[in-house]
Amino acid sequence: MDDTDDTGALVPIGVFARRVGLAPSALRFYDDCGVLRPAHVDEVTGYRYYSPDQEPRAVLVRRLREAGLPLVDASVVLDGRPEAARAVLTEHARRTRDRAAAAQAVIEDVLRALPGGQPRSVVRVGGAELSSAVRQVASAVAPADVRARFPVLGCVLLELDGQELRLVATDRYRLAVRVLRPLSVEGAPHEALVDVDAMRDLAAWSLRLPEVSVEVDGGAVVVRGDDEVRPLPTAEGNFPSYRLILDALPTARTRVVVDREALRGAVATAGENGPATLDIAEDRVTVSGRGAPAVAERAILTGRPVRISFDPGVLLPALDASVGPDVLLEISSATEPVVVRSADQGSFTTLVMPVRRPDEDD
Repeated sequence: MDDTDDTGALVPIGVFARRVGLAPSALRFYDDCGVLRPAHVDEVTGYRYYSPDQEPRAVLVRRLREAGLPLVDASVVLDGRPEAARAVLTEHARRTRDRAAAAQAVIEDVLRALPGGQPRSVVRVGGAELSSAVRQVASAVAPADVRARFPVLGCVLLELDGQELRLVATDRYRLAVRVLRPLSVEGAPHEALVDVDAMRDLAAWSLRLPEVSVEVDGGAVVVRGDDEVRPLPTAEGNFPSYRLILDALPTARTRVVVDREALRGAVATAGENGPATLDIAEDRVTVSGRGAPAVAERAILTGRPVRISFDPGVLLPALDASVGPDVLLEISSATEPVVVRSADQGSFTTLVMPVRRPDEDD
């Protein structure tokens, strides 16, 4: 029997299985479940035959199952409305990330408990790049009075994960994340909390060096460069789950690009006596505040107009830490965290919480 037999363009289950990367037993199972019916079943022999135009659906079924999607959810993706499919996939991605994070945490705990502890990790990065990253994230560290009550908010989180070195800091109203792509990485994933003052000293020292190595071994952090060794004091504690915050961000409905220095000046002036309010519409960002004249700056707007207010003490450091002449604000609503991105540096992200508008307090 050839591939087409007397069923024309149809092919038997074995041929179809090889084409789409599924086992014949899996195809029979998906037929029984109603997920992927054959185009034709021989009434005498019971042989199943499939049409070439069924290949995209079969490949999609295979990919969804490889991603661990339950058949109930896979059916929504295959046959449901696009918005329902997006919702199912988004929720499955969230669950998958949560499970992976939980598994990683357990594995790291077990590794630390084994004789000899967790293997040392070493990353090599440019000295100036590390210095810049520290400067950017350190602006989000909590002030001294808050650190006294919550010591971890006075630290920078160093996170070695796969091929990235991440520096993270937050004061609960801002969250700054800078991702570095190391020159080389050795060892297992690690993380450590380092006091921000020690990180600032490190930044001043590393700025002049072509490269440095960051070594994390258990709870100890050592930085080497130019034949000099700098141990960094580490702290104990649970750093806020910043990944959950980032993953929970709603979709931005407003994106606006504006001159960074112009926006900074307008916010500083408008916020001298309270919050600074940004009216974003058409091709303008108009900044106003109590007792200050409104200032309009040219902008590129994508999405909905919005009116939103900020504490200048929170927004200004985020603008100062950005790089380049432009800044991008991604806004989902007037009450949700706003993503502040450097238009010229996608590896640095800051989250800034808005405040109630002055007219809402009246």
